[in-house]
Amino acid sequence: MRVGGQAEWLLEPATPDELCRAVAAVRERGLRLRMLGGGANLLVADGLLEGCVIATARLRRVFRPPPGEGEDAHSAADATGRVAPAPVEEDPRLVAWCGASLPGLVRRAGELGLSGLEMLAGVPGHLGGGVAMNAGGRLGWMWDVVEHVRVLDADGAVRDLAREECAPAYRDGNLGGRIVVSAVLRLELDSSAAVRERGREILLAKNAVQPVVEASSGCIFKNPDPEASAGRTAGELVDACGLKGLSRGAAVVSPLHGNFIVNRGGASAGDVFGLIDDVRERVAEATGIALECEVQQWRNED
Repeated sequence: MRVGGQAEWLLEPATPDELCRAVAAVRERGLRLRMLGGGANLLVADGLLEGCVIATARLRRVFRPPPGEGEDAHSAADATGRVAPAPVEEDPRLVAWCGASLPGLVRRAGELGLSGLEMLAGVPGHLGGGVAMNAGGRLGWMWDVVEHVRVLDADGAVRDLAREECAPAYRDGNLGGRIVVSAVLRLELDSSAAVRERGREILLAKNAVQPVVEASSGCIFKNPDPEASAGRTAGELVDACGLKGLSRGAAVVSPLHGNFIVNRGGASAGDVFGLIDDVRERVAEATGIALECEVQQWRNED
């Protein structure tokens, strides 16, 4: 969205071990901890953000597990990556650290002829956030391909959780506040050309209906219960209330998609937060439906 202030403290670990040590250091000092992935679905308040932000951008490794590693694929490769992977035909999995970009993962899977991540074509952000919020849409979800996730608990312990232990739901990986360290993704073997073509078609379809070239934080609201909304999505409700183009300062409800707010240049976080409140109030008045925010919000008063 290109709004917001400054972090009081910022740490940028480059390995899972450094990530665990950084989290422990922040907690030991009693600082407010915030995890920053790609920031694709995040709004940051204006001014100084108290506490410490840990950014995962340097934790971007993606690799294929070597033979015979099974559930321990998370730690199968050393820091240099000089471990021969199993043939992709025998083990169609990818292991990704939390800072791996979702577009990069989609691209890597296409190069290897591994199908299952195409539904994330055009979705920005990092793996950690994608797993935590179960990124995706009607074509599929992040957790459709997650076999195991390695997480950091509140007590500092590192644990491996299988999908059935997490029971992910709509827009929720159901991790209970645990920090994603890495994930093992089980994909399906296919031809590289077919995987890339499906990804290209999905990306083109999204580009036609979403303001992908403008500054935004993705979808602002979760889709409501279909029974309560007569099957209408959040964007359709906003559109039906005539709110496309509604603005506060340079923050505008996208004329292309009602569930996006875009920064036309110079908007403040206050403008965006205020516009979100305006949209929620007017949709509630017109339809009786209280839209729930999907976008994550960092405010000092929280």
